[in-house]
Amino acid sequence: MGKKAADTNHLNELLYQALETEAGGIKVYETAIGCAVNDDLREEWTEYLGETKNHHRILLGVFEALGLDPAAMTPGREVVAHIGSSLVKAMEMAKSAGDPDAAQLVAGECVVHAETKDHMNWELIGLVAEKTSGPTAKVLKEAYEAVEKDEDHHLYHTTGWTRELWIDALGFPAVLPPPEEVKNVETAIGASRAEQARGDMLKGRH
Repeated sequence: MGKKAADTNHLNELLYQALETEAGGIKVYETAIGCAVNDDLREEWTEYLGETKNHHRILLGVFEALGLDPAAMTPGREVVAHIGSSLVKAMEMAKSAGDPDAAQLVAGECVVHAETKDHMNWELIGLVAEKTSGPTAKVLKEAYEAVEKDEDHHLYHTTGWTRELWIDALGFPAVLPPPEEVKNVETAIGASRAEQARGDMLKGRH
């Protein structure tokens, strides 16, 4: 069987949402960094902010290559923008409440929310690149391969940080930095294995 062509309207919609997700992600990370109490986490998010800015630049290159207007607004893009600004407002609300540790937890959750959408966008872009052929597929494949590993890190590592910070807040022994960070997790299977290994990692610290 030959490769199918992707539905152009929906592909363009995905790309507009992906661009808006990256733009919103820059603001999410800038705000989250200001909520970070843990020095290692702040350093991690600062690194991710730089990578997110690069992902945004890569997508702008995709738009240029495909002849799309990066300023155009679609209904789906408006929703993504609304969610992004809501995440920023949520962190600002938490920070203004005066409990830095609680604000850090909220920031972690907001990053996980943003990165869940971001990760899915890139998975879908990668799928289109794999399932189609021609100039568009080539452009998408190059972009996907440039960001794939970063996206895995952003989602799985921040999920680990947020889980362990919650465990610490609840008064139980936490693994900080989290297992996902220590084991340099890059896949969903790896993230699951890292979480399962946290008990052994705790024992090793005593």
